Amino acid sequence: MTRDLDDRMHFAIDLARRAGELGLKYFRDLDNLTVESKGHQDLVSEGDREVELFIRAAIAEAYPQDGIVGEEHAAVAGKTGHVWVIDPIDGTANFVRGIPAWCVVIACARDGETIVGVIHEPSTDETFYGRRGAGAFVNGKPIKASNAASLTEGSVGTGLSNRASTKNVVILISLLMAEGGVFYRNASGALMLAYTAAGRLLGYIEEHMNAWDCLAGMLLVEEAGGTVLKADPKTVLGQGTQVIAGGKRIFPTLQLLAKSSFLPTR
Repeated sequence: MTRDLDDRMHFAIDLARRAGELGLKYFRDLDNLTVESKGHQDLVSEGDREVELFIRAAIAEAYPQDGIVGEEHAAVAGKTGHVWVIDPIDGTANFVRGIPAWCVVIACARDGETIVGVIHEPSTDETFYGRRGAGAFVNGKPIKASNAASLTEGSVGTGLSNRASTKNVVILISLLMAEGGVFYRNASGALMLAYTAAGRLLGYIEEHMNAWDCLAGMLLVEEAGGTVLKADPKTVLGQGTQVIAGGKRIFPTLQLLAKSSFLPTR
């Protein structure tokens, strides 16, 4: 089992890096990039679609019986209990505007539990990765979630979801700042989760994230010694989840902030 996990992790690392190289080709030629809108502040580019097809083809060749769930193309049913969950370019709004804050995200889940997570940021050539039970790393160096106990000791990443009320995140930011904290947003939820795993951010909170945006990063936070709000393995692939992640000491505070901000009646 350990050998299989290692093989899957190294496969995902290599694939994310190769997919990142492909993404960079589109990023460096934005004048000729085709971009469409899927909704309010929700963009998709030719780069997103082509990079996802590249990733899917590689998975289909290496693990033909596994399932695949991705942002831009239809899900593929599998027979092994393993499902690859992919976001070819998380941070498309940045990507299409020439802002170098986007990443390739690849996770692998087994029977609903995430077992491998890789987040590759091509612009900085940083690859965050880990597998369940073996720690989390960036470019070969072990990473640890923050040990801070106070919001005054760093920044908390926040995201916006089209599936949640905009005013809820305004409440979150207001409460965070009232407690002496600072919010951080770079328009890539996966990347902010990777930064949380690396201790660069105290934590990350978003009312709703799709599985392809958050599963890899949530695993990395856990493997880096942090704590996450557990997603329901029965529904997360199809419905997404609320995300609260951070260092163990700050996590209870992050939970209270989210509970006070994301009340159903708001």
